[in-house]
Amino acid sequence: MTVVGVVTARAGSKGIPGKNTRLLAGKPLIAHTIDAARESGAFDRLILSTDDEAAAAIARSRGCEVPFMRPAPLAADDTPHLPVMQQALAWLRDHDGYSPDWVMILLPTSPLRQPHHIREAIDLAASTDADSVVSVDELPPHYNPMRVVTIDAGGWARLFVGGAPVKRRPGRRQDMPKAWVLNGAIYLFRTALLFDPIEPSLYGDKVAAYLMAPPYGLNIDDPEDWAAAERALQQAASR
Repeated sequence: MTVVGVVTARAGSKGIPGKNTRLLAGKPLIAHTIDAARESGAFDRLILSTDDEAAAAIARSRGCEVPFMRPAPLAADDTPHLPVMQQALAWLRDHDGYSPDWVMILLPTSPLRQPHHIREAIDLAASTDADSVVSVDELPPHYNPMRVVTIDAGGWARLFVGGAPVKRRPGRRQDMPKAWVLNGAIYLFRTALLFDPIEPSLYGDKVAAYLMAPPYGLNIDDPEDWAAAERALQQAASR
């Protein structure tokens, strides 16, 4: 199977300005993802989709292709990944005649992702008939959906799952089914899904879960996450 890695890094960031090129544990945030992807040896090609010249320069210096600059309409705060991937893969097809079997989105906001995580996710795809593979973290029992409540307009709480009375909430951790949440470190999917004439997507119908242990799935959304990632990388370096 042929796999292209696509690192996505637009210029704008409200939570942490200049996030993708800001230094994290001594090197630009985007470099952590590019280095892990290259060290994995898993990709036919590794490219960057960006509208940021600074990010593009960093990527090129670390051996990542920047075959095009992302169009401005696809670099807004609310731009979803689907059209970004469609543009990238269409460009590679139309300009380079390159149509890989699979695509992996690599978000720079997952700097703790390791080369073996990338390889293992691809191995999972190859050993199953999955349409896609996503990385997940197990939710702590305190955040299990079976304990989450919704609050109606009158201020009354009911269980979020099924709308049952709160008295139906499982009391013991052992009585709750395990639950996982997508952590954003790995999105791997068949390229054909992007151009499905009926329902294009990044997932398809058969989604395999790749389980990651903490802290590797940490996703940087805010300054607190940034500090946690910095600590984790410093601890890893000291070992």
